[in-house]
Amino acid sequence: MLITNATLVTWEEENRILENHAVLIENDRIKEIGTNSDLTAKNPKEEKLDARGQYVMPGNICAHTHFYGAYARGMAIPGNAPKDFPEILQKLWWPLDRSLDAGSIKFSVLPCLVDAIKHGTTTLIDHHASPNAIDGSLDIIGNEVEKAGLRAVLCYEVTDRDGEEKMKAGINENLRFIKKTKSPLLAGTFGLHASLTLSDSSLALCRQSAPDDVGFHVHTAEHESDEYDSLNKSGLRVIDRLQRHSILGPKTITAHGVHIDARETQILAETETWLSHQPRSNMNNGVGVAQIESMLRAGIKVCLGNDGFSNAMWEEWKAAYLLQKIHHRDPRRMGGYDVQQMAIYNNAALANLFFPTATIGQLVPGALADIIFVDYHPNTPMTAGNLPWHVIFGMQQSMVTSSIVAGKVLMKDRELLTLDEKEIGEKAREIAPKVWERYQKEVAKIM
Repeated sequence: MLITNATLVTWEEENRILENHAVLIENDRIKEIGTNSDLTAKNPKEEKLDARGQYVMPGNICAHTHFYGAYARGMAIPGNAPKDFPEILQKLWWPLDRSLDAGSIKFSVLPCLVDAIKHGTTTLIDHHASPNAIDGSLDIIGNEVEKAGLRAVLCYEVTDRDGEEKMKAGINENLRFIKKTKSPLLAGTFGLHASLTLSDSSLALCRQSAPDDVGFHVHTAEHESDEYDSLNKSGLRVIDRLQRHSILGPKTITAHGVHIDARETQILAETETWLSHQPRSNMNNGVGVAQIESMLRAGIKVCLGNDGFSNAMWEEWKAAYLLQKIHHRDPRRMGGYDVQQMAIYNNAALANLFFPTATIGQLVPGALADIIFVDYHPNTPMTAGNLPWHVIFGMQQSMVTSSIVAGKVLMKDRELLTLDEKEIGEKAREIAPKVWERYQKEVAKIM
């Protein structure tokens, strides 16, 4: 396939914006990039996809999400509103994940995949929980991701909160999926909920069970309670405790890190552990503001996720950019280049760990052909130097018109080609009330 009449944003380390260019795709890779006239002349018989002057760039990447959170939209939480994050977990998320079965898992995933394709997010790193439907749950998710044509990294969160048997079932689900996964669109990692809900013996068993070349995906210090719990259990703060259990390292993702201290920051940097920042979720849960600028300065590989919010990653850019300014009451805080570093370069490097066969997140020959078209018409000059501010203040998710993953067109001119949004919405609305009914019963047990 030959993408013609494009203005390319390459997102190389030395980013370039190339007008009147074309991209030749062969199988799942970018074969060649050149001027529109040259590539069109060289490939006269190639199937053409006319970008009509739109911006053509690599698809967005989400470093941390929860597909099953889709059922929380519009769902009523009985009783008084949760006053803090521990109550949000106890009254919302834990009863909700216990309410999932195989059918409802599928129709939590599908709306998120529709959302991702429409909004130009082509790779997602998910963190799943369904304690009453553990076995095979990652296959359910993976099958839908493959059918949709997106790229995803999956794991099951291991936790002690539902008993030892289900804790071990979670370990087995991670191991089974990691061993089984052969799809070029899927990868597995080893999920852990958080230090907050894992004993020392469970952490030790997870480390012992996981292959040496597999990392972990774990929530860390999202709220102060995680730190206090860790101190009570071990005398150590969360990151120190995970380090003692050899959980950290260059293939491990820690999510949030809102309440880590200076030494924990240093440990994450020293161990080359990744940290994913979710500003919209942190604001919504009222958990505080992660010291992202300090983390980046310390050398932590900070990425950008959405924690189950919409898969419109430019919204996360905007939130990350604005949150530090209001928190510090200083408009100089959190520059656009820092947001770009997280969302583009660090996210791509993280995704490349799981999909190492070719470069991801750049428009260069040999890279994976994960590409979006953006119908953006800037009213001021747009350059590689000022591009982050055009994304933050100009680009909207509605401007994404086409999405391509591994050379396959998933959406063309805003028409979904691999998923039926209407049918998915109708089925999900049919299933959601049943999930909500089970949720209400689960909440009643703890109130």
